[in-house]
Amino acid sequence: MAQFTVRNIEEDVKARLKKRAMRHGASLEEEVRAILRNAVKDEGRPKTRLGSSIAALFARVGLTADLPELRGGPARLPDFEG
Repeated sequence: MAQFTVRNIEEDVKARLKKRAMRHGASLEEEVRAILRNAVKDEGRPKTRLGSSIAALFARVGLTADLPELRGGPARLPDFEG
């Protein structure tokens, strides 16, 4: 396991880290390791684009018709009655 020292951390940052560690039932050192681990866990993975994420969410809904493009048209209120 690698080790390194972080110097010149502000006292208020250290105090907040200690409080956060207490809330999670961890030591300060364990909490900092978890923060660092989470900070880099998605590095190198391609980012999913918003449109692709939305399409994946609704892929199994069963929409069979193309939706009309709304870009450039006038704003319309939705018709919830019919």
